This record gives sequence, structure tokens and C-alpha cells, in this order.
Amino acid sequence: MHLKKKEKFLLGFALILLCFLSLMLFKTHRVSGNQVTLQETIVPSLIQTEKENQQLSVENEKLQVQLEKYAQGQSTSTLANQQLEEAKMNAGLIGVVGPGLRITLDDSKRAAIGQEDPKLCVIHEEYIREIFNALWNGGAEAIAVNGQRIDTNTEVFCSGSFIQINGTRQMPPYVIEAIGDTNTLTAALKFYNWFKLGDLQQQDGITRKLKVLSKVEIPAGIFQDYQYAQPLSNGKSLGEK
Repeated sequence: MHLKKKEKFLLGFALILLCFLSLMLFKTHRVSGNQVTLQETIVPSLIQTEKENQQLSVENEKLQVQLEKYAQGQSTSTLANQQLEEAKMNAGLIGVVGPGLRITLDDSKRAAIGQEDPKLCVIHEEYIREIFNALWNGGAEAIAVNGQRIDTNTEVFCSGSFIQINGTRQMPPYVIEAIGDTNTLTAALKFYNWFKLGDLQQQDGITRKLKVLSKVEIPAGIFQDYQYAQPLSNGKSLGEK
């Protein structure tokens, strides 16, 4: 079939136009793909950079605090000694002084009458333990009884005619001293066994005295010698690999 001259011209123009449109479509797709790739690459990078900047900011603040301390003349050894003193304070290994209470408990001065149980006329270890609990609950920062500092290792139990505390034999009167807010400590005592001890004082003659003091001195506790327990380091014991 022979095409006329005009038809050949139109067919050629159509082919040229088709090629031009195909080329434009290819370029558009390539640019779009590059934009998506660019977005996928830059956005995560910006997020990571922001996180790193935040971490650097935190570290800079810590360094600034240390530099301020050094500027004030606090050396590394001084800071270490301060931390050691704080640890000893928390462990009760340092004597302390401050406002607080003094509680005195003593056995009855009279003998049992008739069929009366003589045990009702003496101070029992449970009275002392309940007072400890009341004082701790009232925010006591340090407690001692008969000069024995009370800590997490202190035992209080009856052993015949005496009460054993920190491995020592204690006899009445039992003088309990505590440092803290005197109003809060007094209120805490009233919540616990204090009223019961008041009734026993009236009925059986035991002694129960409470005195608020502006200055109470409490001695240091006993250093615990650990033979089996080991400190954890990074969640593992020292002997664990």
C-alpha cells in the first residue's frame, strides 16, 4: 500500500511526538525516584544526628557540673571522700546528732500480787520492736537503744532475764533515742502501741516515759563483716564470668 505524501508526513510527526513524550516520561520518573531516595536517606540521618546532639548535650551538662565543682576547689579525691562519707552515713557507720525523742521503758517496781502473772510487770522485746517500727514509720533518721545503734542487721529478742540487741545483753531500763521531726515521731508513736503501754503502766506499774529533746546524740553502728555476700557489678557478682 502506497501512502500519500501528506499521510507520510503525519505518520512521521506522530512518531516524533511519541518519542518525545516517552523521553519526558522517563526523565520525570527518574527525577521522582531520585527524590524518594533522597528523602529516605536524609530523614533517618537527620533523626540520628538529633539523637547524637541530645546525647552530647546531656554529657556536656554532666561535664559542666564536674567543672564547676573543680572550679570551687573540689578535687577528685575530695569528691570521692564526700561520696564515701554519704555511704557511711546511710549505713549508720557515723555517729549523728540532732533533735529527737528519748523514750524510757522499765520494769514495774512492785512484785506480782497473788495469782498475777509476773510477766505482766516486765518490759518485753515486742514492746521495743513496736516502738522501733513506729519511729521508722514516723521518719526517724537514726535510732539507738541503750547506746546500741539500730540498723538493718539489728536483732531484738528475749533471752531469759535480758533482751539481746546487736549481740549484747541489755537490761532495763531501756532508753530508746531517735532523731527526726519530733512532732511526726510523737504522732507516729500514738498510732502504734503507745496507748497500750500507757494502759500497762497504769495496771501493772511498768515505766513509760517520753521526752522531747532539742539535741540527741546517737553513736555509730557496728561494721558488718561480710564473708559470703559479694557486691554486684553490672548485674553480676564479682566471681561470675
